[in-house]
Amino acid sequence: MKKVILGTLSLVVLLSSCVSQKKYADLEAKQKETQDLLNSATVKLNDCLEEKATASSRLSALEEQNAFLKANNQELINNMGDLTTLTAKGAENLEKSLESLQEKDLTIRRLQDAVTRRDSVNLSLVQSLKGVLGNLDDEDIEVSVEKGVVFVSISDKLLFRSGSYNVTNAAKQVLGKVAKVVNNKPDFEFMVEGHTDNVPFSRGVLVDNWDLSAKRATSIVRVLQNDFNVDPKRMTAAGRSFYVPLVGNDNAAERAKNRRTRIVVLPKIDQFYSMIEEGMKDPAINGGGN
Repeated sequence: MKKVILGTLSLVVLLSSCVSQKKYADLEAKQKETQDLLNSATVKLNDCLEEKATASSRLSALEEQNAFLKANNQELINNMGDLTTLTAKGAENLEKSLESLQEKDLTIRRLQDAVTRRDSVNLSLVQSLKGVLGNLDDEDIEVSVEKGVVFVSISDKLLFRSGSYNVTNAAKQVLGKVAKVVNNKPDFEFMVEGHTDNVPFSRGVLVDNWDLSAKRATSIVRVLQNDFNVDPKRMTAAGRSFYVPLVGNDNAAERAKNRRTRIVVLPKIDQFYSMIEEGMKDPAINGGGN
């Protein structure tokens, strides 16, 4: 009986032992599987954390780049605004400059027109003077135009005796021809200049060459006024002494050339401005023509 009981107990213990080992193995297998899953999950988690860190870093860089681009964009917008302002001011300044150039061009054209008219009048005057004085020796009388002014230079040997300021009768014939031309040109004024050589001169009331040159100029003016009815308001008498020579005063021939009386004929100032005003009314100048 005892043997039967012991056998039964041994069988129970053996069966119990077999069941426990199987469960253990199953548990151990499940634990290993769970551990594998945990390890895999841990790896994936680490990968995700790394990806998150990379994404966060990239996001931060993109945010910085975006902020930089926004700042640059705003700066460009501001610069475009400034550029627009500068462009508007530049266009305004350019327009003003063009208007100024047009005004200057118009003024130049008006002056050129006035000068052309003056030159035409001067040419007519020179032709008239040469016409009435053409039979005289070129060395004794010369008609020329310099810088828009007509000059009549008459040698003193035609006008005065040596050291004298009294006009000779022969000289009055020459002055009468000049008076005929200037009387026909009432829009001109003129100045009579006396010139001497550099030889010191003093006689009677005449102290020096200044006195002699001035006296000769006033003598010519009086003859033109008294003998030929030239309006005295149109004339000026001036003495230049020997300070404006034509040539040197080194010999008798040169000194003779420097002793002269010069009549400077020029348009009245108001007449010249009238020419400009007339030019301003010209349609071709004012833009009415092509």
